[in-house]
This record gives sequence, C-alpha cells and structure tokens, in this order.
Amino acid sequence: MNRNHPHSPCIRWTVNAMTSNNDSGNNDPGGPLAGWTIKLGESPIVGTAIHSGTDVGRACRSLMCLSDPDRRREEDPFTERFIADFPTQIIVHQSRFQVDLNRARDAAVYRSPDQSWGLKVWREQPDEDIVKGALSFHDAFYSELNRVLAGIEKRHGTFVLVDVHSYNHRRDGPEAMPTSRDVAPDINIGTSSMDRERWAPVVDAFIETLRGQRLDGEPIDVRENVSFQGKGEQTRFVHANFPETGCAIAVEFKKIFMDEWSGEPDWGTIERLRAMLASTVPVLESALRAMP
Repeated sequence: MNRNHPHSPCIRWTVNAMTSNNDSGNNDPGGPLAGWTIKLGESPIVGTAIHSGTDVGRACRSLMCLSDPDRRREEDPFTERFIADFPTQIIVHQSRFQVDLNRARDAAVYRSPDQSWGLKVWREQPDEDIVKGALSFHDAFYSELNRVLAGIEKRHGTFVLVDVHSYNHRRDGPEAMPTSRDVAPDINIGTSSMDRERWAPVVDAFIETLRGQRLDGEPIDVRENVSFQGKGEQTRFVHANFPETGCAIAVEFKKIFMDEWSGEPDWGTIERLRAMLASTVPVLESALRAMP
C-alpha cells in the first residue's frame, strides 16, 4: 500500500486486506490479489462499488458448491463503470460470497441459504480460519473507509457517498416475466438510514437530476425506498460515524443494462447510465456548498 501521500488527489492504491499490512512501501504487501482499489480526487463526492467484485480465494472456492454463474448473478457486475467519472472512487474486488461488506460484521459471511437468496453457498461450512480472514477483511475495509472519509471531511467539511449497487428483476428465469415495474424502478434510491430532513436539499437535487434523464427515449423511472430502503452496512456506517457531515445515498440500478442470466452486458446502456450518474456530481457539489 502506498502510504507516502494518503490524501493527495488522484492517487490510486490497492490493498490486500486478507493479509497484514506493513509500512514497507510495497503496493501489495500480501500478494498479487488486491482487496480493493481507491482513487482520491479533489471533491467531496465519493462513488463506491462494493459488490462489483468476483474474486474468491482458493481456500473458500474449495469449500463452495455454488456455481460461478449463480454466484455472479447475485453480484453487482459493471457497477464500477457507473462510478468511473466520480472524483473519488472505491471499488471492491472481493466477491460478496466470500465476505459481504454491505452486511453487519456478524452477518458478513453467508452461513445458510436464507442469507443468500435461497442459494446454498458452501459444500461444507467454512472453518474458523476462513471466517476469521473474512471478518478481518471486513474490519480492514471499514477502517480504511473511515480514514478516507475523515480525510475528505477535514478538507471539505461535508461529503456525499453514492453507494452503487444493482438488482435482479427476472428471478424466475430468463424467459419468465420480469418483476412488475410497480415494485421495480429502473433506479431505486435508498435513504432510510439517513437524517432525511437534514439532507433533503442534497438528496432531492440528486433524485431530480436523475429523473430529468431519458433512456431509449423514455423518462427513466427513479423512485425512493421502493424495492430497497438503503439499509446496508456502508450507508449505516457513514451516518453513524459522520452524522453531521456525511450523506450516504444507496443507489440500486435494475439490471436493464445486462442479461442477468447470461451475464452479457449491454455496453451502450451501461455508458448511458454512467453518464446519467456522472451528471449528478456537480449538482451534489453545488447542493453541499449551499448547505447551512
């Protein structure tokens, strides 16, 4: 991990958090696989894609009975593209099936199918060393997130973290009817863990900017707290640790940008959605500047 200038703009570094960190100056002190990538920019706006990763360690993979296609169907592929224009970006490379950073620490390793959409993850339960390693990753990520956000808070006073995810809407199969649009907006905004009244100028500006966009000639459907309410661990962490200065907005893109069964991306739609999200950055910056 490069520790020389941890808060300089546009520095990119990687961390293998499954191993112990050191101060030797090596970019990856633990080995070739990195747990996450962080890019810092000169702005109070942060984009995260903490479920975009697909990496699974060899020890975990040897105990998993879940197929790669089933596993990847419940990950959030391509979400790192949606935040590619954000000044600060946090992208996690580890699969949520090894450790889910958007769950509380005691639920971060899926132990039973009821925690993982009815999917049986493990051929046999992971041993204590694997669980301990997964929880160490969870601890290290949130320690680093806290450090990064504290630095942004110090420089800018307030910040917005846009927590980007995606969700399936054809769970009954590739040929089955999709989930009704009544309960499955194109973009779901989750705000339940924040002080909604305090952050209303920021969140409302964000939502209205997205609602002003069109996709394939139609207004994009953006609604708040419909299919998801923003109850994940990352938004909770931000609001618990930065209650007066940090606004974390959970954003769930319906998988209209890919075939969720084959995994095939629609790159044109991905780039249009990326541009839509990028258009919110100056709006969020302006809304923060106007906060009392």
